[in-house]
Amino acid sequence: MVRDKEATKAKLLEAALEEFSQHGIAGARVDRIAAKAGCNKAMIYAYFGSKEGLFDELLRIQIDRVIAAVPITPEDLPGYAGRLFDFYLEQPQLLRLAAYHRLENGFDAIPKAEEEAYRHKVEAVAKAQLDGKISAAFDASSLLDLVVHMSILAFSTPNANRALVEQSVRRLVAE
Repeated sequence: MVRDKEATKAKLLEAALEEFSQHGIAGARVDRIAAKAGCNKAMIYAYFGSKEGLFDELLRIQIDRVIAAVPITPEDLPGYAGRLFDFYLEQPQLLRLAAYHRLENGFDAIPKAEEEAYRHKVEAVAKAQLDGKISAAFDASSLLDLVVHMSILAFSTPNANRALVEQSVRRLVAE
């Protein structure tokens, strides 16, 4: 019987998304991931090296997914924050994975995919500020942090919605 490596990896990643987003890195069990994927747990080690390797690959894929789905629009940061809010509302697993990553690796441990995307976004915001398209009241990095966290922070506020996120960011970038 010939194995389809990519199909097996995809099944493992799908099962891992549920497992890691519910239990974190430490609480996740490779036995449960393998069983849900219908695979032998040895495949996790063959394809990803370790449970942590599987988590890292899963997190990278999820970060790439949000980057592709919600490109930054520096001239419309309120709209960008609103689209991020919508994405996280529809797919909250990324926020959970990121939280578990930081809790278990420290807050300074930033995944490479996230670090690279962040750098490009800061550059885009800085250029928009230099071009006079958005306020320069905050430096580009701080402004981006505030915008992104506004879309995430809304999940701890019972009355939060996209309009609140957009209105808050609109005030941040107002001259």
